[in-house]
Amino acid sequence: MRYSSAGPDDGADTLFDLDAVAAAAPAGRADVRGGRDPGHGPDGRFPFRDSPTARRLLPVRTVYAEPAAARSPRGREILARFPDAELVEVDSHWRIPGLHGNEGNVDRWVRVKGETLVLGVRKTLTTRPNGRSADWIAPGPSNGCAMACAYCYVPRRKGYANPVTVFTNIDGIIAHLGRHVARLGRKPEPNQCDESAWVYDIGENGDCSVDALICDNTADLVRAFSRWPSAKASFATKFVNPDLLTLDPRGRTRIRFSLMPVADSRLLDVRTSPVDERIAAAADFLDAGYEVHFNLSPVVLRPGWEDAWTELLVRLDDVLPERVKRQAAAEVIMLTHNRELHQVNLGWHPRAEEVLWRPDLQQGKRSENGALNVRYTNEVKAEAVRTLRDLVAARAPWLRIRYAF
Repeated sequence: MRYSSAGPDDGADTLFDLDAVAAAAPAGRADVRGGRDPGHGPDGRFPFRDSPTARRLLPVRTVYAEPAAARSPRGREILARFPDAELVEVDSHWRIPGLHGNEGNVDRWVRVKGETLVLGVRKTLTTRPNGRSADWIAPGPSNGCAMACAYCYVPRRKGYANPVTVFTNIDGIIAHLGRHVARLGRKPEPNQCDESAWVYDIGENGDCSVDALICDNTADLVRAFSRWPSAKASFATKFVNPDLLTLDPRGRTRIRFSLMPVADSRLLDVRTSPVDERIAAAADFLDAGYEVHFNLSPVVLRPGWEDAWTELLVRLDDVLPERVKRQAAAEVIMLTHNRELHQVNLGWHPRAEEVLWRPDLQQGKRSENGALNVRYTNEVKAEAVRTLRDLVAARAPWLRIRYAF
């Protein structure tokens, strides 16, 4: 399989910055057919993360690091990958003067994501129950992302900047998870998360496929779960990273490719792999030993949304081979937005807010951390979920919906 995101930066692909996206032809994204960067990828000579494409996504210029993180083996490996970046020591990865809480960073929202990297030590190792996408939420190996999806919930607590923070104490995270898996033993009965395995979401606040461009945290977790017969790792992604195909997950890692209609993705999924590329990668990842599911997420209600989702579902039915369909399942997640993020987006991507911020359809909801979120009203949401379920049943009846909310 040849992945188009490795093609030339022609200003027509959402892997690049918002200026490039805005410059794209109104008719849509150009069809980039260059394939992977020569010599890179799972069947090439060098890792994809050393390719020009990966370097364009992460042209790191500044690394903020807690001293212990910088001195750790993983921290030293990461710093060696970005030898030209300025290293700035900080007391806490959560509180970085000039980065977090700096309103001036709104104008550099996308640039900060690519040019800035943070290294920290994850001090609290807690595994929380979930019950929707996974049985458990693992202490993740990162926080933040190099992509710039306009609806992302992670930056709500950081304020005006949301680059990747990599936690360098990956050995401690894996040891914690190993003890947790051992205490649980075998899963006593099936549930919506899985028939027989305890499922751990390892990427709640980041994208593990992008993390794998920076270091081996994702690879280490995939290898760890491949040795635990009663558990599975799970993570959602909007980035196709061929390096993950070289691992040996042995069916113990579930990758969930997040999908939405192409027009929505062009507007909202800034710096991600194109939707068609995510769909095309599904068979490769299944053949490499992953379980492959899909997130229909987020569902954004706008004029014509039903037709757009119908087109996407037809595309899935036409393109995916039967072996992918037989094991596929999906999560349906309606849009939840946030008042503070709305204000941030108005500073760097106001066109997105034309579809994300819909007071005529939305109601307020106070989150657990006190933030004021907005989601579709109960009546609007219930009707939209029914509509999408009916569309899936009609256009992709093989796609089992594990849950919808």
